[in-house]
Amino acid sequence: MNVTFTEKALVKINEKFNGNDNKWLKIKYDTEGCGCVVSGVSALWITPEKEEDDIVVESNVEGLLMEKSKLVFFDEDMTVDFVDSANSFMLKCPSQILNPRMSLRVVGG
Repeated sequence: MNVTFTEKALVKINEKFNGNDNKWLKIKYDTEGCGCVVSGVSALWITPEKEEDDIVVESNVEGLLMEKSKLVFFDEDMTVDFVDSANSFMLKCPSQILNPRMSLRVVGG
């Protein structure tokens, strides 16, 4: 799996990391309130610690985490961009847009 962040996305993410003790950037497959695991949505999390199911995936962001058990819901090659008009991140792969309005959330810490 490879996740590439665009320069615009990196700038927006770094704004949230500044002055924050949290160490990890994670692409989370969030199922809270979705009813079932297949209805989950991807989100970016800035988190202080790695969870048991987390693995580091190949990326231009050092230490990018994803949940090993949820990799099946993602593509092998993905890009995270920031869309100014939507004021949100977009997760896409060569064949489709996986999440056009992906949030960035600081958790824990």
